[in-house]
Parts: sequence; structure tokens; C-alpha cells
Amino acid sequence: MRVRAGRLAIDIAAHADALKSSAAPETIGACLHASPAMRIAYLTNVYPKVSHTFIRDEIHALERIGFEIMRLTIRKPHAPLPDAVDRAEADRTIALLDVGPLAFAHAIASRFLQHPLAFIASLWMALSMGWRGAAGIARGLAYFVEACLLSTMLARAGVHHVHVHFGTNPASVALLARRLGGPTYSLTVHGPDEFDAPGALHLREKIADASFAVAISHHGRGQLMRWSRVADWPRIALVRCGASPRFHHRSDVGLSSRTLVCVARLSAQKGLSVLIEATAIVARAHPFQLRIIGDGEMRAEIEAHIAARGLGDHIHLLGWQSTDSVRREIEAARALVVPSFAEGLPVVIMEAFALGRPVIATAIAGIPELVDTTTGWLVPTGSADALAEAMDEMLCADIGTLQAKTAHGRARVAAQHDVDASAATLATLLRPWAVAR
Repeated sequence: MRVRAGRLAIDIAAHADALKSSAAPETIGACLHASPAMRIAYLTNVYPKVSHTFIRDEIHALERIGFEIMRLTIRKPHAPLPDAVDRAEADRTIALLDVGPLAFAHAIASRFLQHPLAFIASLWMALSMGWRGAAGIARGLAYFVEACLLSTMLARAGVHHVHVHFGTNPASVALLARRLGGPTYSLTVHGPDEFDAPGALHLREKIADASFAVAISHHGRGQLMRWSRVADWPRIALVRCGASPRFHHRSDVGLSSRTLVCVARLSAQKGLSVLIEATAIVARAHPFQLRIIGDGEMRAEIEAHIAARGLGDHIHLLGWQSTDSVRREIEAARALVVPSFAEGLPVVIMEAFALGRPVIATAIAGIPELVDTTTGWLVPTGSADALAEAMDEMLCADIGTLQAKTAHGRARVAAQHDVDASAATLATLLRPWAVAR
């Protein structure tokens, strides 16, 4: 649904009435019994997104509990959505940048007339966020205008709390909206981007103003504690991401294959060039295939690297795939490989364990909280030799050894990363802040 210029009040009111009917079919019964205290909004930078299905799964799990959730995004995705479930989510989502200039002007005027002092203070904060040159100031002003719109939209929809995923620009918009006298907000911080530039992203201020902040791993919680006041630590919670129910199936058939799979954006932080070098080493001794699911800004560079190493018969770039296709690829593989330089805690590791596949991963961020010698192989980041050694050991391992690792991995995911259990924990945190005021 798009919000059109001149029709903001009508469309937002209609969206508020349609919250129940917009729920996934299996959640409608629960939502019909939801109290006003169970109505919230979700905001992220781009939604839905192929690499962020964990947000979609979290929303659906909260709806199964009985929440009514208004889906908001700064912008809608430009890339095609291969998954039908994501396409359905896109139809339910309002993109702030899709509104016309008249709607933005109305929201700005409305915020100024209702809260003039808060308007000026919030505008000053937005400008201070972007003090580093003209581009930064323009970015801060964009956040401010979006915050005016967000405040107006949620007030008219009768939604009093917004939960934000990622501590980057959507959290900036939520912070400014709160300073405008708008809704309370909470945020889930995933990393690594927030931990790369906590000062520039005003992470300290975002945590201080939030009703609560969520980390997805002990490592992430430690980073949030590092960049916040000690007084704010009690409001920093640990809520782990959950593996999609669509991955809770086990087949040992792929364990006997000679195929490895990697699911990652083709970007610098994913360490794919190290994986290519490791593949070149292992290919000297083993006939095997590496299938990489994902796309991104480094595709041309990665294709050139594969060609330069003569690995065209070994490495296959599959682009983005639907959730069901990712599941089939993991099931057909012997193991998942995660060669990243920087991460939060990749959900694909949870999915691989849930499907009964061991994982080779770099020992960074929250990954060691899932992957260890009982569930797979941990390697130092940036070392093609260490990664190649782990890949060689995995390819030479007997099926019994692999099955033992997968049994531990499945048990760990079941205990720590059940999507409904995680949603129940998050719901406990959300309920007090969703009450109409």
C-alpha cells in the first residue's frame, strides 16, 4: 500500500483498520483477539529484503502471539524478491520515501504546530548529526523530515511504539521522531556496521533514548555496553535471532556430497576472496563444488578473481535465491562455509544447523557462540591456508563424524534460536511500551 500526497490521513487511518486483515493467514485468529496494548510498528531501512528474512520471521512470530504490526520501511527494495512470502510482505509495507512532497510538507507543518519547541530541538539535533560537511547536513535533514512523517503517520494510526531493526539510519529517524514528541522506540542492533562507527551513528544517544535495546549475541551486548552509559546497561537485552521454521528438517543425503555452499552478500565484509583462494588450494587435492548464493557490489570483481584462478568449474555464483531454494541448496551440500571478516551472528548458520549441516566459519563476533569444534570448524579470519585446511578436513571426514557435529548443531539451535521462543522474549519487552497513552 502506498501513501499518496494529499491522502495521508485517509490512507493511514485505513491502514490502522486493516492491521488485522494484513496479518498472515495463520495469524488472523490471534490478531482478532489482540488488545490495543499489542499494536506496534516495525521500521527498518529496506523491507522486505532477501538477506533479512529474520525480520520477516520475527514479525510473523509476534503476530502468532497476538501482536498487530504495522510494517514501515525507509525505502522498498529495488532488487527482485524471489520469495513469494517477501512479495506478500512488500504489499503490506509502507515506504516513507514513497510519499509525495505535499505529505511531507503536511507532516512537517503538523509537527511544528503541535510541538514547536520540540521541533526546533529535534531539528538542531538532526543538523548536529550531520555536521561533517554539506552531505552530512543534507543527510541529517532527510532524517528529520522522515521523522516528522513517521510521527504523524503513527499518531494517526494510533500506534504508540515502533521497534527498529539496525542502529543505522532507521534508528536515527526513530530517535528524532521521539525528540519531536512522537512514539517511543526500541531497537535491535545486529552489527557490524554499528560497531564500526558508533560515534558517527550516535549509538550512545540512540540507546539512551530507547525504551530498550536488543543485542543478538553476547558479543553484541558487550559492544552495546561498551558504547553506552553504565546507567543504560540494564535496558540492554539479549534476544537471539531465530531460524525460520521452514529450515527445521533433517536429511543426511547431502553429507555424502562433494559440494560446499556459502550464503552471503557479495561485499567486502564477507571475505569471499579468501574463500576463492582457499578453494584454489583445496582443488589441487579434491574434486568438489562451491556454490555461492548471493549478489552484491563485488560481483564483477569476484567473477574476475574466479576466472583468474581458473576455478570456473569449481565455483558457481547463483545470485539471490528464494528461501526454499536456499534450503534445498544447503540440504544438497556437505557443509556451509562462512569466511567473513565482519558479522553480527549470521542466521544462515542457524539454518544450516537446523538442516543438519556442519559449518566452517571464521572466529569473529558472535559466531563462536554457535560454532565450535563440536559443531564444525572455527578458523582465523583472513587466512586462506587455515580455511583450506578446515575445508580439506571436512571433505575427508567420515559421515559419522559429520553426523556427530550436526547433532550438536541442531541441539544448540533448538535450545537458543527457536524463532517463537525468541519472539516471546521480545514480546515481554515490547508489551509495556505498546500501551496507548
